[in-house]
Amino acid sequence: MREPTVASLMTREVITADVECSFKDLVRLLEDNKISAVPVLDGGWPVGVVSEADLMPKEEFRGGTEDVPGLFAGHATKHRWEQASGVTARDVMTSPVKSIAPDLAASTAARELAVAGVRRLFVLDSDGALVGVLSRRDLLKLFVREDDELRTTIRDEIFGRILWVDPDSLYVAVTDGVVTVQGKLERQSEVEIAEHLIRALPGVVDVHNNLLPEWNDTTHTHQTEIFG
Repeated sequence: MREPTVASLMTREVITADVECSFKDLVRLLEDNKISAVPVLDGGWPVGVVSEADLMPKEEFRGGTEDVPGLFAGHATKHRWEQASGVTARDVMTSPVKSIAPDLAASTAARELAVAGVRRLFVLDSDGALVGVLSRRDLLKLFVREDDELRTTIRDEIFGRILWVDPDSLYVAVTDGVVTVQGKLERQSEVEIAEHLIRALPGVVDVHNNLLPEWNDTTHTHQTEIFG
């Protein structure tokens, strides 16, 4: 089973701002569209991002009228002080753009968001053009799949087509994304593969694996590795 891609989850219509967009117009853009950040384009190409956090230094340092941060102030503090006197998107934006390719997997995107510590990734094609935006909320939509849809996928795809097991010989239930499976499979390795595939299924919250094997082929493999 193929994992959902960034392209299948992203928002394609992206609100953007030009590098010369004024400070007040940036605020209006965020407020009017109920968004927390906007990519900044220069000649049609993404060069940075302006978020609510990039606009707050104007208030924090009172438009640059507060004293210049001291010698021992951190880089982040000095950067915010510089942003406080900014009048255009070019002045206040954060660069470079945190981006991702449209063909990458949803799990890769989730990892990128976590590592970068950002709320969204802007999706750029192979030429570097902006084609969408992927937010944490877009990824969380995977968990609103209906229980019946998940149950059907587990029965027909995982057991029926991948493991070649008669789904009617097993008990499969899904409640609020939590999957319960019980019954018998031929080998222990199949029990483990089944749980792995179910856990990897988008929308699954947890798995109660009560499957039992006819024989444990994993023990034999382990002994062969040790004594062989």
